[in-house]
Amino acid sequence: MKRAGLFSTFGLIALVAAGLPAHSQTTGEVKVEEPKVVEMSPVQAALKTALKTQLAAAKNTAEKKRRSSIADYYDARNYEPLWVENGAPSERGALIIDKLSHAGEHALDVADYSLASLSLSIDLSNPEIAAVYDVTLSNALVAYGQHLNAGRINPASINRENVIYPDAISAQRILQQAGSTGNIAAYLRLLAPRTPRYERLRVALLNYRDLAKTGGWETIADGEVLKPGMEDERVPALRKRLYQSGDYNGDVSNPSLLYDGDIIDAVINFQMRHGLEQDAVIGPNTLSQINMSVEERIEMMELNLERRRWMQDDYGRYYIFANLADQVVKVVRDEKTIHAELIQVGQPYHRTPVFTEQLEYVEINPYWNVPKSIATKELLPELKVNPGKYAGQNYEVLSGGQVLSPMSIAWNNYSRGNFPFRLRQRPGDGNALGRIKFMFPNKFNVYMHDTPSKSKFEKASRFFSHGCLRLKDPLTMAEVLLGPMGWGRSRIDGVVASKKRTVVKLDKHIPVHIAYMTAWVNKDGSVHFRRDVYGRDKILANALGKS
Repeated sequence: MKRAGLFSTFGLIALVAAGLPAHSQTTGEVKVEEPKVVEMSPVQAALKTALKTQLAAAKNTAEKKRRSSIADYYDARNYEPLWVENGAPSERGALIIDKLSHAGEHALDVADYSLASLSLSIDLSNPEIAAVYDVTLSNALVAYGQHLNAGRINPASINRENVIYPDAISAQRILQQAGSTGNIAAYLRLLAPRTPRYERLRVALLNYRDLAKTGGWETIADGEVLKPGMEDERVPALRKRLYQSGDYNGDVSNPSLLYDGDIIDAVINFQMRHGLEQDAVIGPNTLSQINMSVEERIEMMELNLERRRWMQDDYGRYYIFANLADQVVKVVRDEKTIHAELIQVGQPYHRTPVFTEQLEYVEINPYWNVPKSIATKELLPELKVNPGKYAGQNYEVLSGGQVLSPMSIAWNNYSRGNFPFRLRQRPGDGNALGRIKFMFPNKFNVYMHDTPSKSKFEKASRFFSHGCLRLKDPLTMAEVLLGPMGWGRSRIDGVVASKKRTVVKLDKHIPVHIAYMTAWVNKDGSVHFRRDVYGRDKILANALGKS
């Protein structure tokens, strides 16, 4: 009897858990209710069909993912329309369409947002037409929001040297928030990067577009190299050209042919803004930059706004930022640059990648463990000719942890495919890493370090390394980064002088952001451009359909 009672109790629990009504205590029969069928309105039914149709028409994986997420959102709200009311676009829908029509203000392509299908005067009384309209506007809104939030292009998909993975806001979140916010224009504006860096470049782009509408700027004719103190018939045109770009503030009507005074200062300022030798000499390099059209500059700015959208808004309160195109590294605390210096970066065939990592430790008097690619491509051919080639440069040959004499090895028996040795250079004078290196471990084996090649810092273009960042003033960098831990300059210098390898671990890791920006605007409003030495602008332009 107890078993029977226990079974009855568990049977009741099981029925309730399954969502079925409990049996009648009087008859013992189970009464099963028929599931309720929710009737759809014609518009709801049409929306369900339109979503399936648009999902099937997705052109790529990203679009399919976006449309699938949109369909899920509609499904969760039983296919109620979002932007259509009483046979016409809703007021909220009209505001969204207006913002889409101004997508170009963020260097986005209006053609991506189906505006031709989103007329405000269209009659939406037909359920099928209303459904397609509603879904089309949702797709356009989500695409715009995600493009604004994280860029049109997945950076890693077009170039494996872009090791950054922006994470766009979800489609469902955009639809939910856009449908409930009290200010749709303000909401959409907040999806863009909320940094002064982005906004300065965006505003400058609009100014350059206004300049383009008025015909752009003067072109300076070819001629002999123009040096200070010379007279040249091109000087009046040069004044006008540099006035148009904000470099010259003098009298543009001055007819003088003499290249002196304020116009020299203007040329130096132009050279500074474009990463050129600041010598006031107008040779082929400076002239080619002067004659780059405003339309070309506009495209550079558009490409770099896209890059800004890939980047995180918050770099951290305390961080290191290196711009490869500018060949400068900065240490920033509370948005103030507390240290900046010139760097040498990867050669065009040893391009430094774009990525973010954490600075973990500093090594004073480091060994240089020669990468296998350098050992086999550059050193091995020399060792085959002369095994003692590097004996005087503090190199060691290691195998299984043992140091071998290079004279005892039959180098001609080895090639890139069967090279079993590890080469390293001992700390000291002439070490390829100099006296110190700064480690932010990453899969590229890229780090910052000193270099004995100091003369190369005198060049305006400093693409000399195998991929690492060579510092012009590494001991000052060490003082800045290690000073808060009690490592003043005298202590650092003392360890350097000892020539003893010393590792200093940071109390707190520091983010290191390595970027590639060929256009930006400084806090003072000056617009800067750099040559696309790595060809990454061209790759991005092709991906965006600009070329």
